[in-house]
Amino acid sequence: MAVYTQVPAETLAAFLERYDVGTLVAAKGIAEGVENSNYLVDTTGADGTGARFILTLYEKRVDAADLPFFMALLDHLADKGLPVPPAVKDREGREIQELAGRPACLIRFLPGVSLSHPTPAQALAAGRAMADMHAAVADFTPTRANSMGMASWQPLFERCGRSLDEIAPGLHDDLGFAIDAVTAAWRPDDFDHVAIHADLFPDNVLMLGDKVTGLIDFYFACTDIRVYDLAIMHSAWSFDTTGRHHDAAVGDGLLRGYESRFPLSPFEQAQFRNLASGACIRFALSRAWDWLNTPADALVTRKDPLAYVRRLAHYAPELVRHAR
Repeated sequence: MAVYTQVPAETLAAFLERYDVGTLVAAKGIAEGVENSNYLVDTTGADGTGARFILTLYEKRVDAADLPFFMALLDHLADKGLPVPPAVKDREGREIQELAGRPACLIRFLPGVSLSHPTPAQALAAGRAMADMHAAVADFTPTRANSMGMASWQPLFERCGRSLDEIAPGLHDDLGFAIDAVTAAWRPDDFDHVAIHADLFPDNVLMLGDKVTGLIDFYFACTDIRVYDLAIMHSAWSFDTTGRHHDAAVGDGLLRGYESRFPLSPFEQAQFRNLASGACIRFALSRAWDWLNTPADALVTRKDPLAYVRRLAHYAPELVRHAR
């Protein structure tokens, strides 16, 4: 989450008049993340007892044409009883709005906290929650191509170009070498494909104790390899934020939780390292692009691309020769 687009209080108050949520009490920008502009919004509530929401304004990386897919997926998962935050409909039944020149949605607030240092027990619960999500989309028919999938890596790498070496000497050559190696071994036609989250980091899972209370931020959701979703999650959960320290117990807990519902086949086990390496390439590239192009005046926390290069060195040390 982040704040790129500023929304004056008067504008927000007028926007809320479209809904049965009461009147504006307070709003605060949320600085974490890099994708959209987000505000924590408190209102008096429809019944006067108070209510809390997340207001999201979708920035350039999110295509407005993709929003119906995201909203349909959230509605589907909510109908299946999963702890996800569907968008609030206005008085005319609309979920997708426009605010400050951006597509926007008012989203239900879920209780819980995102984790900085998940325990193995929490990873077990989160892995099981991902498996529950994958089971719930078995009958979800809309599809969306992965905008950050394998086909996007080389073009994004070329857009970053030699500026990658401004982040770390040798980063350009390392990522170019890794892309060639991982894509050569990529076998998408041999895997099960479903709607995946594609970004289920610890900060996108809300928990109270060891219980998952929310799965949030579905704005990279797409149709892709089911086990790739698990590989993304493994690369995000089982390392510290620097990527230097791997917690095998957390990673194993995540896998046990997931495999309680979807045991990995021998083929999936054999391919998991390459899928995880692909996840590392994907996030190293998007973070590098953001690192090089984030506006200086944006209220946003940039994320270190080298943290994912170091993860890549864990999964495939032969692919990282310079930048660490």
